[in-house]
Amino acid sequence: MNKLRLILIPFSWIYGLIISLRNGLYDVGILKSYSIPNKSICIGNLSTGGTGKSPHVDLIVSHFLKKSNNVSTLSRGYGRSTSGLKEVFTDSKAKDVGDEPLMYKLRHKDKIKVIVAEKRKEGVEYIQQTYPENEIIILDDAFQHRAVKAGINILITDYANLFTDDYLLPAGNLRESKRGKKRADSIIVSKCPTIDEEEKNRIKRKLNFHSDNVFFSRITYDGLVGFNSEIKTTAKNILLVTGIGNPTPLVEHLKREHTVEHLRFKDHHLYSQKDIAQIHEKFDTFASRDKIIVTTEKDFMRIKDFAEVMDLSERWFYQPITTKIDEQQKFNQLLDGYIESI
Repeated sequence: MNKLRLILIPFSWIYGLIISLRNGLYDVGILKSYSIPNKSICIGNLSTGGTGKSPHVDLIVSHFLKKSNNVSTLSRGYGRSTSGLKEVFTDSKAKDVGDEPLMYKLRHKDKIKVIVAEKRKEGVEYIQQTYPENEIIILDDAFQHRAVKAGINILITDYANLFTDDYLLPAGNLRESKRGKKRADSIIVSKCPTIDEEEKNRIKRKLNFHSDNVFFSRITYDGLVGFNSEIKTTAKNILLVTGIGNPTPLVEHLKREHTVEHLRFKDHHLYSQKDIAQIHEKFDTFASRDKIIVTTEKDFMRIKDFAEVMDLSERWFYQPITTKIDEQQKFNQLLDGYIESI
């Protein structure tokens, strides 16, 4: 921990006391949680972001769609410029509904319903009333939103920054105490490199959680997709533009085969025309030839509506990612066992 964060530890104690009091009031029933009727799964974390929730939400959505279940996702719509409840459609704008919800909708189209609402209870009730045929609600990042209670909770923690090694805000990145793991039914260690069973067992001991319900996942990278879908690329020089919590794995992946210059913006950054002009200016100067601009699929949701970008769409590509769980069949059995239970 650096010296600045060390200085902030007393403020973390105060923050932790407030959060512990709030959780205690929910635990004893003074503050009420709304138990979601029917089946619901919450994917969350103890940290402020960058653990890789989105690809895990998409993985779980895809699993149930393959089984022909009727699925909805519900999230806050973090980073949007609007408020209140909104349903996400394929022609929605990221600035209105958030980048991750729009990404889910564009990936799965009419196969799923996607809702954003700060008050998740309102979102749940909207889904139930508008789509009574819905079978499963997947809540994206609602672990700390204790006003609603999902059927099962899945915690995601980054292999490179396990919550056991972190500190409460503002000294660290934890939104609540490590004791919050007790509310989880399963933990997924995300963004893992190739690790052996000895390393997995070491991490399981460190997490001090039910070892049978700890899983390990890794990122897989598909081929680059052009903003202009007809354009393919073999370019060696990449100007990488990111506005995500933890771009390090993507940077390392691209550097294996490319020369990479990185323009980094804050997580869920809402790009402006000034930003786009800066990116294009940098692109014109960072390499002499054989070059493209690459961004993430989430950033694509926030960038694609700029006319200045689409006029130069042959320059722009995004990197799709998926996630793979080592014991996928066992994890699927955990999900299916919950859904099929009475």
